Amino acid sequence: MAIPRQAMEIDSGEKRLNELGYKQELKREMSLFKTMAITFSCMAVFTGTPLYGQSLLYAGPAPLLWGWVVVSFFTWFVGLAMSEICSSFPTTGSLYFWAAHLAGPRWGPFASWCCAWLETIGLVSGIGAQAYSGAQALQIIILLSSGTNKGGGYFAPKSVFLGIYVFFILVWAVINSFALKVIAYLNIISIWWQVIGGLVVIIMLPLVAQTRQPASYVFSHFELSSDSTGIGSAPYAVIMAVLLSHYCLYGYDAAAHLTEETKEADRTGPFAILSCIGIITVFGWAYNVALTFSIQDFSYLYDPNNETAGALVPAQIIYDAFHGRYHNVTGAIVFLWIIWGSFFFCGLSVTTSAARVIYALSRDEGIPFSRVWVKLHPQHKVPVNAVWLSAAIAILLGLPILKLNVIFSAIISISTVGWVGSYAVPIFARLVMAEEKFKPGPFYMGRAGKVVFLVAFLWICYTCSIFLLPTLYPITWSTFNYAPVALFVALTLIMLWWALDARKWFKGPVRNIDKQNGDV
Repeated sequence: MAIPRQAMEIDSGEKRLNELGYKQELKREMSLFKTMAITFSCMAVFTGTPLYGQSLLYAGPAPLLWGWVVVSFFTWFVGLAMSEICSSFPTTGSLYFWAAHLAGPRWGPFASWCCAWLETIGLVSGIGAQAYSGAQALQIIILLSSGTNKGGGYFAPKSVFLGIYVFFILVWAVINSFALKVIAYLNIISIWWQVIGGLVVIIMLPLVAQTRQPASYVFSHFELSSDSTGIGSAPYAVIMAVLLSHYCLYGYDAAAHLTEETKEADRTGPFAILSCIGIITVFGWAYNVALTFSIQDFSYLYDPNNETAGALVPAQIIYDAFHGRYHNVTGAIVFLWIIWGSFFFCGLSVTTSAARVIYALSRDEGIPFSRVWVKLHPQHKVPVNAVWLSAAIAILLGLPILKLNVIFSAIISISTVGWVGSYAVPIFARLVMAEEKFKPGPFYMGRAGKVVFLVAFLWICYTCSIFLLPTLYPITWSTFNYAPVALFVALTLIMLWWALDARKWFKGPVRNIDKQNGDV
């Protein structure tokens, strides 16, 4: 009996997945646009809002804005490298799966172990970073809505701030416990929210501001604020000023985490990665330019007695623009809700990615109690236990909010070093791999790839190193960047675990498809 043509056809991403030794378990229902929506949300137009004020303070507007251009240029090298690998290995395990296969049988288990734990650390702390950003934005919205800092408005104390932080994480976990289709639709809303909202803020803010800074100030002014930052070295200040750009321009690997749930993932994955880098590069830079043009009084932005309590510099810029022209705060509150929505959608997407990484690592028995975290919801087919594990760890990460003022800097440093550092493992493995051993997918750079992979690897090493530097001087308990200590302790424990035990049983990605299905 003839088999219908439709029954014989298989998705190209699923076919490649089977060749790699995995059977299709997750629902493959994501379109290119839905994958782009989630990836775009992970990067987010307004992600750098909490860092803008500090970055501006280090060396003025010129290093901040031109630094974005430089970081964007090198980010394309990383994006191209990731896209080529993603096209060849369209699996949910993405980075750590790539590391295992590219490093070969001898080094593959160790490479995948390092990559998986770096990525897990980065993504879970990334949830915390977005929860903190969202809580801070809501804190300022409540303050302005209730009368401003000067008018007796309510400024949430640390205990309430922590409660908001935890609430956001719980909401993201609940939403991620439903079918991925629900999350995909929410992220379609997200992409339009951020594109339309981003255009509104970028275009309207300079127009609303009664006075605007001259272009010479915005694009060429350099000024150290050593009295505030304790940094008198110009090169050091420039490096610190560019941290904003480094923090904003990653997260595009979200497309790779969703490849087992995306149609024709060997093609759509690379396209989603590169498209989102392009969109965020343009929108993020334009947003920073709009903020800088709209500054009314530079020194007043940092005054703890101003209307926003000096807590969020972009909020004060927006407030000054609207209050200066219309003598009310309505427009500023609307703009801040737009920015808050960006944090909310970004946190939702990062939670999705974190759960997929934990699920993939559990599937390969790389996490304690793997059998618990690998379980899928019987109806929705989502890794619900992995979702709640990532949420629980992110909540614990935020508890120091009650005692430490530098918690946000530490969280974003941990997130960046872990998340971006995990990119380096498969990229380095691909760099040193013999070309004839690599099976390319539809997206392939050929001989040019070696240069791209080398530049990408060196850039990632540089990015990770600067997030471990002190951000304020003199170094005291209130200014200390505890990210290096936290990362050192975590990575030391992970490496000890490997040396003493895990190396004996962890083999990296575990094939779960029967050999009888074909020679794979």
